[in-house]
Amino acid sequence: MGNEDAELEHDLLSEEARERLRIIARTAVGDSLRSVTYFTRTDYEQVYLRSDLERDADLSSFIGSEWQSFQLTQDTYGDSELGEYQYTIRAFENGYLLRVTTDREGVFLTTDGLTMTDVESAAAALEETLEHWREETDVDA
Repeated sequence: MGNEDAELEHDLLSEEARERLRIIARTAVGDSLRSVTYFTRTDYEQVYLRSDLERDADLSSFIGSEWQSFQLTQDTYGDSELGEYQYTIRAFENGYLLRVTTDREGVFLTTDGLTMTDVESAAAALEETLEHWREETDVDA
């Protein structure tokens, strides 16, 4: 991916973890992938930004909004007959945002286009990865 990778603003993840997120996203959505951002409640790291895009997005506002939305979703739908929350898709004029969140961390990726197959594939792989990282962290703690 070379020059397509964004300069790292933060160092929350190991290079192996960054590469894992890039591979998951690129495999699921291909060339329509715009960006991948890992976040916690207090920090974030953009691990991929397509080379034809400018680095002018206000990611800290995105993160705040996504956490707030996650909490609202949990509070509103937590005990519904729909089952457990899995992921969120947001549609915009120029693309889509897919968010997968746990109670401690999350990932959102932006794309030019998505099919439901892309969404389900990416969401499942991201959820599995976050759960795996959580298990590793819980064992280390």
